[in-house]
Amino acid sequence: MITEIVRFTLPEDMPRARVLELFEATIPRWQDRPALIRKQYLYDPAARTGGGIYLWETLEAAKAAHDDAWCDLAESLYGSRPTFVYFETPLVIDNAAGTVLRDV
Repeated sequence: MITEIVRFTLPEDMPRARVLELFEATIPRWQDRPALIRKQYLYDPAARTGGGIYLWETLEAAKAAHDDAWCDLAESLYGSRPTFVYFETPLVIDNAAGTVLRDV
């Protein structure tokens, strides 16, 4: 499994309600990704940062989902080009579900 952290800088004048509206509009797109295990949306108003933490089956799936076309769209919606960081993820503890995911 691969954890991908995506971050982008939000415009100073973008209110929280607008950020959440944009996030909500993307839900169907991410629900339709079979290789996406989990996604968490990120918002830090003080740092003007938005983004997401994704848990993918593979690095290839992560990179395919965030291709140049997606980066162009993100830049047009959020005002800046996203940055990406990837981590191998051998274990995930999900206390809410009472499960442990293992990729060993």
